[in-house]
Amino acid sequence: MSALPPSESLASPQAAPARRLGLYDTWWTVAAAALAACLGLSACAWMSLHLRVDAALHAVALFAHLASLVLGFGAVLVADYQALLYLTGRCTLRDALNSTAHLHVPIWTGLAGLVASGVMLHPNLGSALTRIKLGLVLALTLNGLQAGLLNRRMMQQGSAVLTPRLAAWGAATALVSQACWWGAVVIGFRNSQH
Repeated sequence: MSALPPSESLASPQAAPARRLGLYDTWWTVAAAALAACLGLSACAWMSLHLRVDAALHAVALFAHLASLVLGFGAVLVADYQALLYLTGRCTLRDALNSTAHLHVPIWTGLAGLVASGVMLHPNLGSALTRIKLGLVLALTLNGLQAGLLNRRMMQQGSAVLTPRLAAWGAATALVSQACWWGAVVIGFRNSQH
């Protein structure tokens, strides 16, 4: 009996399973998610024009909107605080990145909750401020997608100090995030006064 060539032999049970392509693996996967996010936000804007809710559901949606803001924006502030701890030498890069990676779920949950509840709050899409707010939400979403890729690249770097390129990328990501979150909050507050 002859042995089969290695290429034709059965894989051993100890062989590692093939890893599936993840969201933050390449720019292509991030771009595909960005396209899906654009389509999803457009669908939500369209639904907000056609959906009618009663006063009770509106109150529930407003509470969900505020709770989602606390969850999402609060997690963003904690992530940025972790970055400040690293920059001031109070924690390692690895610790900051691990903490930030754990915050992606509450950030995305908060953002999704804001969008879903916002559909039921009768946004005035004819208002320039509301359109700016929707643009900020879109920018925030796209920035969040590329931030996941950034976090992955920083984790793969393997050194305790960021390269200047990754540091600049991280600073730009944080600035865009803060500008979009605060801008959307201010516009939302102003719109609620009318």
